[in-house]
Amino acid sequence: MQHYHQNASVVYTDREGKQIDTFVIFDTDNKTGLTHINHENLVVSADQLKLHQKTVGKYHLPIEDAFSFEMLKKLRNKYKAIDNRPAIKEVATATPKLTILAKAS
Repeated sequence: MQHYHQNASVVYTDREGKQIDTFVIFDTDNKTGLTHINHENLVVSADQLKLHQKTVGKYHLPIEDAFSFEMLKKLRNKYKAIDNRPAIKEVATATPKLTILAKAS
């Protein structure tokens, strides 16, 4: 039985034969042999999965060279820090009071 680890990049083949790139959410269950994947939150058997062709060891390398990989990592960390900053809420301005110009009689 093929065992897929959490966060491994895999190719899922559905019943119609379409292949979809996705990743593993949780490890393969040793008792059932089923793997929980991200695509439509499915739990599928190992024969419907294969390791993504750009996976080296346990890690998916979508980029050809190590320099590009490091640049992507630095950009990811930069934008993660930006996303984690507290949001500044815009203060609503007070509506001006209406002045009474004339009294109704």
